[in-house]
Amino acid sequence: MTDFDSPWKEALDVYFEQFVAFFFPEVHGGIDWSRGYDSLDQELRQVLREADLGRRVVDKLVRVWRVGGEEIWVVVHVEIQAQYEASFAHRMFVCHYRLFDNYARQPVNLAVLADDRPAWRPDSFAHALWGCELSFRYPTIKLLDYRDRLEALQADPNPFAVVVAAHLKTLETRHDSEARMSWKTLLVRSLYERGYDRQDVVQLFRFIDWLMDLPPELEQQFQTEIAEFEQETAMPYLSTMERWGIERGLAEGRERGLAEGTREQALRDIESGLKAKFADDGLALMPAIRQIDELQRLEAILDRLWTATNLEELPLNGE
Repeated sequence: MTDFDSPWKEALDVYFEQFVAFFFPEVHGGIDWSRGYDSLDQELRQVLREADLGRRVVDKLVRVWRVGGEEIWVVVHVEIQAQYEASFAHRMFVCHYRLFDNYARQPVNLAVLADDRPAWRPDSFAHALWGCELSFRYPTIKLLDYRDRLEALQADPNPFAVVVAAHLKTLETRHDSEARMSWKTLLVRSLYERGYDRQDVVQLFRFIDWLMDLPPELEQQFQTEIAEFEQETAMPYLSTMERWGIERGLAEGRERGLAEGTREQALRDIESGLKAKFADDGLALMPAIRQIDELQRLEAILDRLWTATNLEELPLNGE
């Protein structure tokens, strides 16, 4: 089963302002982004835990300032579920009133529905009895509405245009691995054509790769095609692209007790990255790296190798 929650959570963490601009332009225009924003995810987790709202979803709580100087709380709910849930609107309401009760600030709840049911569009909660009434409405975006806007998504520089396209094509190709590989290749190539810098290319590749998993033989073909494309364009941004695959492998290896095999794979990927980025100077470090037994230290080297501009930046001594 595709993991939607983790990549969406990371995309929100990295591109929160772009998320608001893409899906909720009116909200974006009312925020003074020059003052920055504060992530309050720990506070949100406490609120949700106390409310006992059941199944966890991708949630984010952010403190922002309105244009004009007024402080306001914004809680963003991104629902990543493929099945109908009758209690969704109720949960949105509970979160809204608990935030208001806890902070004495007006929260703004925003919902993105990423499921595959076109008719399911909860956007309000209400009840009434004997003249006592309550009505709560919140802005809702349905990702399926973007299915016919692929050309517009491809032309939009906002990173969330890529996020939406990758999500939709992941849903569309659930039972067609060949088609998924074609779309995955197209979407990754488009990262270069959009003019993104290396950091954004690698970050958005991570999102695409996380969602659009492929069988081993097609994954190998995909990596080969991207490597050839990078050579043609002279933009080796993803020379350590296999790092993302090994990162998943490390987690799986821990669960299965296959740490030693995972360590060997990590060493191979470090060697590949050193060769691609630093040639013989990088490979000269491998004898020392092979003496490292701890997976955590190898992961740290892989992490730093992704962005390092010189060999001195690599944490070979466990810093």
